[in-house]
Amino acid sequence: MPRPRSLTTERLASATLAVIDRDGLDALTMRAVAKELGMATMSLYRYVTDKGELEVLVVDHVLSGVDLAVPPGAWRDRLAELLSRVRKAVIAHSATVPLLLRHRHSVPSSLVLIEATLAILTDAGFAGQARVIAQRTIVAYLFGMLQNEHYGPLAGTGTAAMATQKQFPLLAESAALAREVAGDQEFHKGLEIVLRGLAP
Repeated sequence: MPRPRSLTTERLASATLAVIDRDGLDALTMRAVAKELGMATMSLYRYVTDKGELEVLVVDHVLSGVDLAVPPGAWRDRLAELLSRVRKAVIAHSATVPLLLRHRHSVPSSLVLIEATLAILTDAGFAGQARVIAQRTIVAYLFGMLQNEHYGPLAGTGTAAMATQKQFPLLAESAALAREVAGDQEFHKGLEIVLRGLAP
């Protein structure tokens, strides 16, 4: 049976994202997305084979909104701007963070993003294994920060609990200070440190 023209990939991804944003990642099921679309669950299988395919679609949907055309300038500034744009797109739908980590190798928009970072590094003079390591370092920082913000934000309860650990005075002092650090500040200051350490 041919697919109805009314259900586009964009609409399917938007419905999946709506479920995740509203009810959380654990609520993502074929049934929930079908309900969001106002269709029978079995009808959804004409478009995707399983929940994993929905996950790929939604990550691609989130990342495809990132403008990769960063202004010309110093390579560190260009990378910082690109990573900032990715972070902004992802944290707007923070429940998708685990999906980004899980599907980054199979999502077209993720591959385009990786190519964009490699192009900036290449323009800066990185080549061979140095470029590989630099790109992996950048990705590790970005994904690590997204996980930190999703699972353990500095303003969260975990930091507050650590601030009370008197038997670990340095930890308690640092956690108390950390609660005053905004997410944007944490990301950008850390990124400055990482990029300053990279050299072609």
